[in-house]
Amino acid sequence: MRALITVSLVCALLVVSVDAQTRTARTFDIYAIDVEEASATLLVSPSGASTLIDAGEGGSRDVNRILDAVKDAGLTHIDNLLITHWHGGHFLGAGELALRIPIRNFIDHGPNTQQPNIRAEDFLNNAYPSLYSKAKHTVVKAGDTIPMAGLDWRVVSAAGEVIKTPLPGAGKPNPYCASFTPKDKDDDGGVENGQSVGSVIALGKFRMVHLGDLTWNKEFDLMCPNNPLGTVDLFMVSNHSLVISNSEVLVHALHPRVIIMNDGTRKGGRPVTMKTFYTSPGLENLWELHFSLLSGQEYTVPGLFIANTFDDSPTAMPVDPLPPPADEYVLRLPKSPDPPAHNGKAYWIKVSAQADGTFTVTNQRNQFSKTYRASSRMDAN
Repeated sequence: MRALITVSLVCALLVVSVDAQTRTARTFDIYAIDVEEASATLLVSPSGASTLIDAGEGGSRDVNRILDAVKDAGLTHIDNLLITHWHGGHFLGAGELALRIPIRNFIDHGPNTQQPNIRAEDFLNNAYPSLYSKAKHTVVKAGDTIPMAGLDWRVVSAAGEVIKTPLPGAGKPNPYCASFTPKDKDDDGGVENGQSVGSVIALGKFRMVHLGDLTWNKEFDLMCPNNPLGTVDLFMVSNHSLVISNSEVLVHALHPRVIIMNDGTRKGGRPVTMKTFYTSPGLENLWELHFSLLSGQEYTVPGLFIANTFDDSPTAMPVDPLPPPADEYVLRLPKSPDPPAHNGKAYWIKVSAQADGTFTVTNQRNQFSKTYRASSRMDAN
């Protein structure tokens, strides 16, 4: 009888143990953080390893928003800070962030290539060396991998170069190359955009792409004549969804199931780019970090899919898109009003992915959540 009780107790403990492991099983979590018209994306692997891609414009507001996501992820340090390129909205938050949480490895593409670029040169010559002197500094090039436990992380662009060898399973001809039209002026924001560190990151069957601010003509260099990336589940929109990026040769060839726009209230979201997103083959949903005044009712997505508005929201949405500033990249022209403020509570969009390819996207503002089941489609490119 005692033996029977012992066996029963052991079996019960095993059931409890298995159940506990099931409940605490971790996913690959991706936080698209609202730092207004800058950039910050936090990635946490199932093992708990972490990488922050870009650190926002700087100042306590942006750093606090990043640290809110860090806290939600249960992190006590950041393993990697990957700075895609040397524009202020991508690196200026690094100094204050490093004072408030340990960062173990700083990753970038190497020296600044844009002149003049005073803020970058000052940061690189003064603040940056003191940050990585207490940690590690890694310069990556196209074709490198970034070690992050549980993930397959491939660098596909860096320092103006792109990968020459397709990723496993990719490399088919890209049909969109034939209709590609290059831009005479590829980079209205400065040549550093084209230097961006771009990544394809996978957990099992789930795949995502993040290309920083890679530009229109560089997208052609990367994706033609053959598609070296294949298809993805998640596309983190390039360059804040500006028209100097996000060509069909990239977006349509990737066949993303979900697109997340890191836009601003008056930065990105213009009709021409929205049309590219909406007509992308296989797209199931487009999510936006911000309601865009440049989209209007004609091109915006339902509010369920928009994480942030602004502090003094209008009572009605404009039907027609508002005209963009004369220079889309320079938002505060002498005769152009400042973008609507959003200094209050900011909300992220969170993706939680599993190795079988299933993933869930959640809007923190309204807790609207949608799960995308593992896709059985073949790699189209």
